[in-house]
Amino acid sequence: MKDFCIAGFGEVMLRLAPQGKKRFAQVLPGSLDATFGGGEANVCASIAMLGGRSRYLTALPDNPIVKAFAAQLAGLGCDVSRINYAKCGRMGVYYAEHGSNMRGSNVVYDRDGSTISMLAPEDYDFEKMLDGVTHLHLSGITPSLTENAFKSTLAIAQKAAEMNITVSIDLNYRKKLWNWKAGTAKNELARCCMSQIVPFADIIIGNEEDASDVFGINAKDTAIDKGELNIAGYADVASQLSEKFPKAKFVAITLRESISADHNNWGGMLYDCTTKKAHFAPLAEDGNYSPYEIRNIVDRFGGGDSFCAGLIFALNSDEYCDPATAIRFAVAASALKHTISGDYNYTSCSEVVNLMKGSASGRVQR
Repeated sequence: MKDFCIAGFGEVMLRLAPQGKKRFAQVLPGSLDATFGGGEANVCASIAMLGGRSRYLTALPDNPIVKAFAAQLAGLGCDVSRINYAKCGRMGVYYAEHGSNMRGSNVVYDRDGSTISMLAPEDYDFEKMLDGVTHLHLSGITPSLTENAFKSTLAIAQKAAEMNITVSIDLNYRKKLWNWKAGTAKNELARCCMSQIVPFADIIIGNEEDASDVFGINAKDTAIDKGELNIAGYADVASQLSEKFPKAKFVAITLRESISADHNNWGGMLYDCTTKKAHFAPLAEDGNYSPYEIRNIVDRFGGGDSFCAGLIFALNSDEYCDPATAIRFAVAASALKHTISGDYNYTSCSEVVNLMKGSASGRVQR
């Protein structure tokens, strides 16, 4: 394994969710399960559990809830020593309600006034935070919070590029966010901001909607709301993103077909910008794309983050770094995440490799 350290910069939140598939109205007043979650934190946790070195970078208040989060992440093997503990703000909260069958999942955000949304670039020592880091992962979620959060994300991307650190960016468009500039449409604000951040990316990652929502780049003959994807069309989407952002070496897209909240077809594509070749996974024995059929989904929150983590881990490894293998690893890792509750992907490298090899029966391992 190569000696690498993958850092993620972004917001983490307290996640509160009803048990199982219950609705908020069924359990409140009452109990909610409390865990932690946030795109970049999920990536760092997953990479640590896969066996890689990771470091989580963020800004948080100094209180017992935050210390519990930091202790948990450190216990998973992630470096939390460079967290910026500030004297302002709060840890954000998000409420997650799991869907079932034809009823979709729902998220309610309570993150206004979070510490990371308040701090400006000058409140961080990005060079110290990135010392020893070989790869920085960012997302489109943190810059959607406030102008300060956008400027801080842009600044750390610039600093990483100056330090010759590989940068990956998950476009991660969230329709409920991007509210911080009055009079500007959400997608227009996202396009303006991400058009400044993404040029620093060596790896661009998105789902089947992100390129359309953020940059207006669409896959032909695709109907997202109906769960109908023209898989081949995403090679063209990746090619257009590659032309728009020439620094990128790879463009990765997750491919989710939602039959219902409990049943998704899941796969992915990795476009090599140098060879202009698209690699799909998983593949059937005949070499054609054949997605995982994930039924009875336990928890799909964090599925895209587990894909990012699997891809980044694979590309930084010796054994799984070729594009065709890296996308197989990423898709297998994220497929397994759908079987695990919470935001984090509690999955080992050996479990991912076993699924890549076809071990999908779920038999007891004795």
